[in-house]
Amino acid sequence: MCGITGGVWTERGRPLEQRVLERMTDALAHRGPDDRGFHRQDVSLEVVETQRAGAALGHRRLSIIDRAGGAQPMANEDESVWIVFNGEIYNYRTLRHRLEGSGHRLCTHSDTETILHLYEDLGPGCLEHLEGMFAFAIWDARRGRLFMARDRLGEKPLYYTAGPDRLLFGSALKSLLAVEDVPRGIDPQAIDEYLTYQYVPHPRTIFAGISKLPPAHYALWHRGQLDVRRYWQPPREQTDFRPYRQQVDELRGLMTDAVHSRLESEVPLGAFLSGGVDSSIVVGLMSQAITQPVQTFSIGFPVRQFDETEHAWTVARRLGTEHRQFRVDPNAVEVLPKLIWHYDEPFADSSAIPTYYVSQFARQHVTVALTGDGGDELFAGYPRYRAVRLGAMFDRLPGPLRALAGDFWRHLPASARQKSWRRRFKKLVLALRQHPGRRYLNWIAIFDEQRRGELYSDEFLARLPDSDPFAFLAAVLAETRGRDPVTAASLTDLETYLPCDLMTKVDVASMAHGLECRQPFLDHRLVEFAAGLPVQAKMPLLRGKRILRRAFHDMLPRSIRRRGKMGFGVPLDHWFRNELRELVSDTLLDARARDRGYFQPDQVERLVREHQTGAFDHSYRLWALLVLELWHREWVDRV
Repeated sequence: MCGITGGVWTERGRPLEQRVLERMTDALAHRGPDDRGFHRQDVSLEVVETQRAGAALGHRRLSIIDRAGGAQPMANEDESVWIVFNGEIYNYRTLRHRLEGSGHRLCTHSDTETILHLYEDLGPGCLEHLEGMFAFAIWDARRGRLFMARDRLGEKPLYYTAGPDRLLFGSALKSLLAVEDVPRGIDPQAIDEYLTYQYVPHPRTIFAGISKLPPAHYALWHRGQLDVRRYWQPPREQTDFRPYRQQVDELRGLMTDAVHSRLESEVPLGAFLSGGVDSSIVVGLMSQAITQPVQTFSIGFPVRQFDETEHAWTVARRLGTEHRQFRVDPNAVEVLPKLIWHYDEPFADSSAIPTYYVSQFARQHVTVALTGDGGDELFAGYPRYRAVRLGAMFDRLPGPLRALAGDFWRHLPASARQKSWRRRFKKLVLALRQHPGRRYLNWIAIFDEQRRGELYSDEFLARLPDSDPFAFLAAVLAETRGRDPVTAASLTDLETYLPCDLMTKVDVASMAHGLECRQPFLDHRLVEFAAGLPVQAKMPLLRGKRILRRAFHDMLPRSIRRRGKMGFGVPLDHWFRNELRELVSDTLLDARARDRGYFQPDQVERLVREHQTGAFDHSYRLWALLVLELWHREWVDRV
């Protein structure tokens, strides 16, 4: 696991000087604390004039595999092709045998070198053969082109900014911002999307001139032109019509293989254990594969409804792991300035707090940790999928009956508590008359369209383009037309929420401490299998993960098999009314925040007042506004 950066330019473009390359690379030092390396090539006069180009590559290394020989940037035999790589290729040994059999001479035992030689044979077609998580850039001096790619599920990040004569790239925005002339204008549309989703969706970033390479895409830069293409997507149609028993057996085999392939490491390895179904399965399979007790780590809170440590201990005792836990108290939000710095752009998933701490805690004992991320998207584990199914049932009612039921439930009093069933049900009912896709957006949105309209100032509204944040979800939903609503929603989450939120959260929080996280559920063969299953295998009624619980019933304690989804949240509503009350008021209501001109001051004051008096739980909205303001103070005001 590493940090990569660099750039390419034509003879008309501005070269990337060595001192600037070093500054870009050192901005990623936390991602690769073990080593750094550079390769720089000025515009060559020996090739055809129209292909003349220069390149610079920088690398920070966290040594996991082939610690002695895997230094980067790495070249082929004649140094005509160079690579910088971040990630792990789990089938690299198989690929190595294939390459050696076809005449390639490999000089190291690293997975990086297999990508390099596979590219020599297949060009962009090499991506079809890679199993793992990755973001890499290959400088092909013979062709005068740069080839960049990102893994299928977006586990590893890759940012870039491209002009007609130069392209810069990096594992983090801060690497690009180390270059003085990189555009820093804030994109109003990105703010609108951030307040909708709690993240800025790809390919956009908070800065108008910088983009994210989407998951499952590659980019070719040649002669100053950039071509971005998709190379993979999960099945859109149901592909598995076999008996349920056969599906269960295949799931067990695929999941076992996915875990086992992620256990190779020359450094200590462990796992995050929440006590939920997904992480418990991962740890159970690890326990079967290795001889010594698995080192497991969990995080706890003093507020009981957010604390899962009791369940984690239940699993740890059952599986015989070497378990450790860490407690997060309200003063832990003092880590917020560090989160703002590490995440580079506004990111309002508050579970970044426990993820940051459990990563810091685990890194004291291991360098690699397996996680259970992805299980909810693959096997319909989120509570909101129950709402999707209920909404679909409501849509099938006759029109007059729908109107009568909607009017009745619309008058149900709502609770002020964020996680109460009454509040969730009220939110569903209010969206029942909407189109299913728009309904789903409003179900997951932090600020829905109406609340954003009330919040924005006239000045900010005038700056917004005529666009709709819903388009990000709608593009995927349109491709799932014909599937049942639960499968459509889960596939949409797999391609939006998972890479933009969950994978961003885990990658940044773990790499802040030089910890590599691996996600067995995101093995692309397992993803393709799950995407092709009928909804009855996952959620026959209103409870998800049916097939997952069945496949591993012998491994899970009875209490864990019966558990619902809790989520890796933090007690923001409690903190904002008590210990962190002044932080919210002092930050959101002061002159600096008002002078940015984004929001109506009276609307921000109303949100703060309603939350602190207990009239309504606006904790997620206040957290999003708090993160946005503190991000400006770190990344805009200080520039």
